Amino acid sequence: MAYAFPGEGALDYFPCRYGSSRLMFRGPRRSLDRPYVAFLGGTETYGKYVLDPYPDLVEEEFGFGAVNLALVNAGIDVYLNDPDVLEVASRAEAVVVQIMGAQNLSNRFYTVHPRRNDRFLGATPALKSLFREVDFTEFNFTRHMIQGLMTVSPPRFEVVAEDLRTAWVSRMRDLLSHLPNERTMLFWIGRKRPPAEGQRVQLGPDPLFVTADMIAALKPRAGAYAEAVVAEAAKAEGLSGMIFAAMEAPAAGALPGPAAHRDMAAAVIKGLKRFLG
Repeated sequence: MAYAFPGEGALDYFPCRYGSSRLMFRGPRRSLDRPYVAFLGGTETYGKYVLDPYPDLVEEEFGFGAVNLALVNAGIDVYLNDPDVLEVASRAEAVVVQIMGAQNLSNRFYTVHPRRNDRFLGATPALKSLFREVDFTEFNFTRHMIQGLMTVSPPRFEVVAEDLRTAWVSRMRDLLSHLPNERTMLFWIGRKRPPAEGQRVQLGPDPLFVTADMIAALKPRAGAYAEAVVAEAAKAEGLSGMIFAAMEAPAAGALPGPAAHRDMAAAVIKGLKRFLG
C-alpha cells in the first residue's frame, strides 16, 4: 500500500483553469494551442488518489495532450453551466464523456449547486408534497438525501427516480449538442455493465439510475461508445499504488486504482482509434 500523510507528500493534482472558467481542473495544464483530447466526467476520470489517471495513459498512446476537464462528483449541469469549458471541449480532436450519475442534476423535485453538483440546495414544492414527513433541511448532499427518501418510501422515490432518468437523457442530449458528435465517445465506468431498464431504484455505486436503454438513446449522437467494468480489477488490486492521506483510506478503497485505470485507458484507446487512427 502506498499512502501519504496530510501535508507530507500527498498527491499534488496541479490544479489549473482553462479559459475564463471558474472551475479548477486536474493539471498540469495542457496547451490548447496544439491538438488535444478532452475528457469530461466525474471522480474516476479526474483520477483521485492515482498518479497516472487513464486520460494521461491515453495521452501517452496518441501523443495528443490530455485536457482533463473532469471534476470530483461532477454531474451534467456543471458543464452546461460553463460555456468556456464547452468551448474548450468543442475544439478537441476527440472528446471522451464519462457517463455520470443522474442524481447530481437539478430537476423538478430538487436543485443542486451549479458547480458542485453533489450539493443538495433544496426541495421543490413537488418533492415536499410527495414526502411530507421529511425535513429536507437535514440534507447537504444528493446521495444522503436520496438515501433518506428511499428509506422512507421506495415506491414514492421511484417517482423521483423516473424524473431523474428523463432529465438525465434530456440534459445529456443538450451536452452532446455542444460537442463534435462524430468525434465524441461515451464512456461507461462501473462495477457492472449498465443495468437493464427493468432494474429500478438501487442505491449502489455510480453511475446512479442510468440504464442501458438510456445510454442507447444517446448512442446515435456520439461517434463511439466504450465500457470499463472495474470491479474485479479494483478488488484484486486493493489500495496498491494509490496515494492518499491515512484518513482517506476508506474513500480511496471505493475508487479505481492504477490497474483499473490501465484497463480504462485500454478501453478508451480502442474506441478512439476510430477517430485518431
